[in-house]
Amino acid sequence: MRSNSATRSRTPRPAAALACAVAGLLSTGCYLAHLADGQARILLRREPFAAVLADPATPPELAERIRLATEVRTFARGLGLEVGDQYTSYVDWPGDRLVTTVVAARPGEVEARPFWFPIVGRVPYKGFFDPALAEREAAGLRADGMDTCLVPVLAYSTLGWFDDPLTAPLARLAPSRLAETLLHELLHATVFVGGQPDFNEGLATFVGQEAAVRFFAQRDGDGGAVRERQRVDEDRRVAGLLLDFRGRVRALYEREPPGPARETERAALERDARRALAALPLETRDAARTAELARLNDACQALAGTYQSDLAGYAETLDRLGGDLARFVAEARRAGANGDPRATLFGAAR
Repeated sequence: MRSNSATRSRTPRPAAALACAVAGLLSTGCYLAHLADGQARILLRREPFAAVLADPATPPELAERIRLATEVRTFARGLGLEVGDQYTSYVDWPGDRLVTTVVAARPGEVEARPFWFPIVGRVPYKGFFDPALAEREAAGLRADGMDTCLVPVLAYSTLGWFDDPLTAPLARLAPSRLAETLLHELLHATVFVGGQPDFNEGLATFVGQEAAVRFFAQRDGDGGAVRERQRVDEDRRVAGLLLDFRGRVRALYEREPPGPARETERAALERDARRALAALPLETRDAARTAELARLNDACQALAGTYQSDLAGYAETLDRLGGDLARFVAEARRAGANGDPRATLFGAAR
């Protein structure tokens, strides 16, 4: 069984491990049985990359993404990430997502109401392989007075328990986003602290972004480095604006009691945030479209905070380490074994 410390050990290989895991989950209730069934379908549909590349019917775009994933694995290993046999197989998964996650926030809060699961502890979301079940879960939460956010997810990490595959929805991403996502998930397989989702997701977001910049710099030279750095910087600019909006909403909830006045002021804050997003000088994405599509309700902002809140602190730590991302990963692994991993990592090299 995986512990709550930072580094994982290699787990048993598929057949016996899968049977044990599925049997265990089936014994714990309908929801976990649903997860076990979905995970089993993923694992049983895997095809080795070599077989997919050898198939003359494989589309060129898919072959390109498979080769990219293989390059990313090699790069990730050099950073000290636990790669194992992750992303050495492909699953032709239907639809535009792997799972749909549900996030909930209580009235007057912009923090996610946590869900608890074995091994991983408290997490800010609950995932479903069947979108209809996710919709049903969200409807029940809304009936209880909560705000909800449904999010399509293209990839998740089994934290080293199984060898996660490249899936069809993930393979349809642009190369930059695909590389960043794979590196994000490989970080999860390397560093994971049970019950600390902000640390886990924020760290994976940061390492995924920084590693993608370095990967494309190594692969494509200065042009790749400039392109990816601009993309990441613009992503963080958008995230920073949304974090500011979330902070303003939190402050509003703290000073103003529930009622029409608070709702009016919150609506004004949302309009201001959309105007600010539309005015951003972005080149790697359309600012007006970003503003239009931004999901600014409380539950969606709660989830965004989980992934984005600590990026500035991680950036400062990386700077103190001389920009050495491999050393940063090593420090993160050590921090993951500490009771307060965020504080430990932020104090690295001081």
